[in-house]
Amino acid sequence: MDSAAAPIDFRTDPSRYKHWKLSFENGVAYLTMDVNEEGGLKPGYKLKLNSYDLGVDIELADAVQRLRFEHPEVGAVVIRSQRDRIFCSGANINMLGLSTHDHKVNFCKFTNETRLAIEDASTQSGQTYICSINGIAAGGGYELALACEQILLADDGSSAVSLPELPLLAVLPGTGGLTRLVDKRMVRRDHADFFCTTAEGMRGKRARDWRLVDQLIPPSKLAEQTQKIAEEVAAKSSRPKDAKGIALPTVERQIDGDTIRYSHLTVEIDREGRSAKFRLNGPSSAPPASVHAEGAAFWPLALAREFDDAMMHLRLNETEIGTWVLTSQGDAALVEAYDAVLAAKADDWLVREIVLYWKRTLKRLDLSSRSLIALIEPGSCFTGTLLEVALAADRSYMLDGVFEGSNLPAATIRLTDMNFGPYPMGNGLTRLATRFLHDPSQVDELKGEIGEALDATAAEEAGLVTFAPDDIDWEGEVRLAIEERAGFSPDGLIGMEANLRFPGPETMETKIFARLSAWQNWIFQRPNATGPEGALKLYGTGKQSKYDRKRA
Repeated sequence: MDSAAAPIDFRTDPSRYKHWKLSFENGVAYLTMDVNEEGGLKPGYKLKLNSYDLGVDIELADAVQRLRFEHPEVGAVVIRSQRDRIFCSGANINMLGLSTHDHKVNFCKFTNETRLAIEDASTQSGQTYICSINGIAAGGGYELALACEQILLADDGSSAVSLPELPLLAVLPGTGGLTRLVDKRMVRRDHADFFCTTAEGMRGKRARDWRLVDQLIPPSKLAEQTQKIAEEVAAKSSRPKDAKGIALPTVERQIDGDTIRYSHLTVEIDREGRSAKFRLNGPSSAPPASVHAEGAAFWPLALAREFDDAMMHLRLNETEIGTWVLTSQGDAALVEAYDAVLAAKADDWLVREIVLYWKRTLKRLDLSSRSLIALIEPGSCFTGTLLEVALAADRSYMLDGVFEGSNLPAATIRLTDMNFGPYPMGNGLTRLATRFLHDPSQVDELKGEIGEALDATAAEEAGLVTFAPDDIDWEGEVRLAIEERAGFSPDGLIGMEANLRFPGPETMETKIFARLSAWQNWIFQRPNATGPEGALKLYGTGKQSKYDRKRA
């Protein structure tokens, strides 16, 4: 399966869903899985037994996002299955067998980000997710359940949860299942070991006693009890039950050759240089009187949605474009004014969701396996929220002075309150705290610079940029940095960047991605899993895999 041959579109809405159904009752949203077997994203496989591919998860991610913005009245979300005795059998095995390595890894990364968004909604937005399992929840199906705050299991002697990837496929769970078992649900190590090597999984009392699920419910009462539990959770939610949500229309974009244009963002692809230049445009006018009235057109939300879509498009459809060059253009004062609104109205449910969306979007940037280079030039508006984009870069260049013949003033950057808390990385620290891990007092000192326009010299002295060349050296240094990146091994760069981007404390989130980065790029390419006689290739044929028995 060559993902580049048929571009994957991450834009969808409930009217186009093939695999999920949304319904609402008494402050509860019911997200019902009913996968269309013939609705796979690519030809060559059927999505049997509520198994999923990237297309199924694109719809799930869209639903999770829409529930936060369009339904402030919803305080709980129930994930359930339409199929009798089947919850979800996980990622489709035939799809994985047909997929290129890069597609498998990007698929796993996106499903992880979606499940983290579910957990973020539960912990940060008062929209708690509950999973109601009416049958078999295997592999990725159980991993979806693990992302929820409560797992309810039908106590019928056959409904079960399992992570059968190792015994059946010679791979590991691809969506954080192992980490969530021991870190989130605190399953004992010996219990987890037995569970993950038992293909049929666990059911009934043992599943509950080992903390694999929270409650056992007779199948005849599962729907009724699920509704009762969800409505009790929803009643306790802090979400504004009488508020009106905002619609999230389809993100508009135009792809013209190697240029992708949005309202507030342009991406230009240089295929020869294997790079893409992002230009994030600042707002064209002052903040509106009402964020709610502006809705999805509110500049921070509109730009976040476009940036998010562009990153996902390049991740899946432009895998050979290895370097993303990050630039901005606009009025720094206007960006600062919008940041002031986000800070002042932080208690407003919609503003909270916009800030949380930016947090997730910036995390997606952190986790993208691309080299990130920020260019801060005259006309840039790397201020506050947009400065986070530059701080996420692997290195940054800020022009000292102006370009000869240009009438644009020298570049500056500005810190705002938004740089000091609202956008933590996966390690739980802000990008500034991560940057100055050796001396946290520098972060406190930088608070005194909030609102100040820092030129290249000041920014370099403050440690906020990597290099500050003048116009004589600018072109050569920038060109060399981009060309050098294109000449290195992509595998080596991915490993190096992932190791360097997340210093400091380890969290469940960083564990999930670090461990997956390791096993996806090793086990997924080992003959025991993906070779001609590997378990993933022979699954369903009745043939026995022949393993290379050496321990490495």
